[in-house]
Amino acid sequence: MIRALFVLSLILISAAGLSGQEMTFEDYDPRSTLVVPEHRPSRAKYPFIDVHNHQRGPMTPDEARKLVAAMDRLNMKAMVNLSGGSGPSFLERKAMLQQPFPDRFVTFANLDLRTIDDPDFAAKAVRQLEEDVRNGASGLKIFKNLGMFLTDKSGQRVRTDDPRLDPVWKRCGELKIPVLIHTGEPSPFWLSHDKHNERWLELKEFPDRKRSEPKFASFEDTMAEQHNVFRKHPGTIFINAHLGWLGNDLGRLGKLMDALPNMHTEIGAVLAELGRQPRAARAFLIKYQDRVMFGKDTWAPEEYAVYFRVLETADEYFDYYRKRHAFWKMYGLDLPDEVLKKIYYRNALRIIPNLDASGFPK
Repeated sequence: MIRALFVLSLILISAAGLSGQEMTFEDYDPRSTLVVPEHRPSRAKYPFIDVHNHQRGPMTPDEARKLVAAMDRLNMKAMVNLSGGSGPSFLERKAMLQQPFPDRFVTFANLDLRTIDDPDFAAKAVRQLEEDVRNGASGLKIFKNLGMFLTDKSGQRVRTDDPRLDPVWKRCGELKIPVLIHTGEPSPFWLSHDKHNERWLELKEFPDRKRSEPKFASFEDTMAEQHNVFRKHPGTIFINAHLGWLGNDLGRLGKLMDALPNMHTEIGAVLAELGRQPRAARAFLIKYQDRVMFGKDTWAPEEYAVYFRVLETADEYFDYYRKRHAFWKMYGLDLPDEVLKKIYYRNALRIIPNLDASGFPK
């Protein structure tokens, strides 16, 4: 009997050990034993402007007050709401936040591209844009449906550099409003979904994010169409969202910045790229300090602290806030104060109209 119990104990111990070896990648969450200095800023060192956020509403006055209170805790002085819509929708969304808090929000208009096949599409789009700007629009936001999902009446994908949009880009330059444009997605979405893919987990969780041809153009062609627009309209300021999806190749992004002086960028949803290459990222942000802005993309107040930690501290080997974007660790860039001020607010104040400049350090 004793011998049988002993054997059973060995079997149970062996099974327990084996189960640890059978964990999934999603379950694996090691606790680092590394002991290094830590700094966990809960608010930004300087007041900042989030140039890439979305508040579609509807929002009650009480919800708006809670939003501003959360912004205050982060030291967010102003938010750019990119989801303004157009026409009556723009007026409603602008009033939702700017009416009670005129110094804390600005709103970008959007284009209705569903009528792009109409012969008078460009003329109508320009007239609507002019009306939205008269009503207070601070810029134009282009979503990733253009160049990826939008098709014309024949079922063909509408390219980002479609000439029917040229009058809109030109008019934005004349109206002196920036165009914040999201074209494409992370390049691994176009790669094989296998053990070599850095976004394997994300593609497993969201299989519809796989960008297979011929439904989608290649990553290179998708990017090239956007860059063609920037080149063709040098008089218009473009804010290339998400580091133009080139945060994993800052050398290439730098060459693009050099070739296209009307192109700026922001760091929304791509902080993980900067945090894993601290020396290269620090050098890049110092070199292009006049053309990079702070953005987050999603409103999740608890996630901003990781941005502050990467930009402001010299911390080593700490977690990003979303495993599917980065299973690797982050490192602080320890940016100089003058660079921080430009990324946090000075560049946005220079480029985006209607922002209240009071309350920011000189």
